[in-house]
Amino acid sequence: MKSGRAPLRLALSRAVEFLGLRRSIVGLLGMVVLVGMGENMAEQFLPLYLIALGGGFISVGGLNAMDNLLGALYAFPGGYLADRLGTKKALLLFNLLSMVGFVLVILIPAWPAVMAGAVLFLSWSAISLPATMGLVARVLPKDKRTMGVSLHSLVRRVPMALGPLLGGTLIGLLGLEAGVRVAFVAALALAAVSAVLQQVLIEEDKSQSAEAKRTAEGNPLRMWKLMSADLKQLLVADTLIRFCEQIPYAFVVIWAVGSAAHPGPVTALQFGVLKVIEMTTALLIYIPVAYFADRSQKKPFVVATFGFFTLFPIVLLFSRSFVLLALAFVLRGLKEFGEPTRKALIMDLAPEGKKAGMFGLYYLIRDVIVSAAAFGGAFLWSVRPEVNLLTAFGFGVAGTVWFAFRGRDLGRTEPIRPPASP
Repeated sequence: MKSGRAPLRLALSRAVEFLGLRRSIVGLLGMVVLVGMGENMAEQFLPLYLIALGGGFISVGGLNAMDNLLGALYAFPGGYLADRLGTKKALLLFNLLSMVGFVLVILIPAWPAVMAGAVLFLSWSAISLPATMGLVARVLPKDKRTMGVSLHSLVRRVPMALGPLLGGTLIGLLGLEAGVRVAFVAALALAAVSAVLQQVLIEEDKSQSAEAKRTAEGNPLRMWKLMSADLKQLLVADTLIRFCEQIPYAFVVIWAVGSAAHPGPVTALQFGVLKVIEMTTALLIYIPVAYFADRSQKKPFVVATFGFFTLFPIVLLFSRSFVLLALAFVLRGLKEFGEPTRKALIMDLAPEGKKAGMFGLYYLIRDVIVSAAAFGGAFLWSVRPEVNLLTAFGFGVAGTVWFAFRGRDLGRTEPIRPPASP
């Protein structure tokens, strides 16, 4: 009986090693699923909710701009707090902030209250990402970091796929306003469970001394001097690509679903199905791409990713049926092709002991600039939706070309091979 179990244990051990699973990583992934499920049940439909509450298109553009701006402003403090407090305490603090934001939206059904609550709950992904990436860099060896980031991205897409489907179902059953508020109640409950889970499973960094925490860099100007030239080239290209993504981002659901006065080609539930298609596409490519990216040149993967970002708005422009939108969302899923590789490069290039802070600085610079594009997208959409989508396409072309010619290929990472089994 024992001999029969031995091959199974060996297979599981190899799978755990291949995927880079550790106790802290398991806790991180559980947190990502729980918080992400709650967020995506509600946040995907916030543009429609704001319009229903009388906020108008400008409030939608303002929400998207605020998402990017807060993502930028919270990223560096999030990285600093992760270096200063440790990942475990920092993640608990970030979770509590989100929960307060959910409570505001639940209790006050008015668009200004939604915007105020969003200041807190939109912060979770942005403020926790540096801590998350720092945890991956600390727990996993360098030759497993792309796999670790890919696994994080893969698991993160599960709630991104299922959340909108559940949210769309709630809207279909209860109506838009009641459905969104019930979704936020679920988000609050899941965030509370996540706070407990992460404290139980994520281990403290015993290797980080109290002195290292005290000397965590809180000055972004001094941190900027530590950023390498190669990382700065990636930052320029990535910023242009995010212009391409964020100019139409908040309006994709409006293009697809429309409004009460001007219905789109699909329903809210069908839009949830489109999100499932997008996330399923991403889920299918994460692990294979991570495996090959760790064993080959990384630049082609990043260039391909930027190309998929660029193509989405131009394909969306011609998608006026469910079938064509489904094809567009497959393409949108493919934009995740080299995203884990890009994040792994940031971590590899960041100085030891300051990885979370450097990651936060990168996102601070990028998203402060991109927030202007997100807000400008509302005005472009007011002119014509086609102007919005074509402008986004132009920025995507610029970013892809910049990295193709100016980006540096940092070479391959040689794997650390485990000793042969006796």
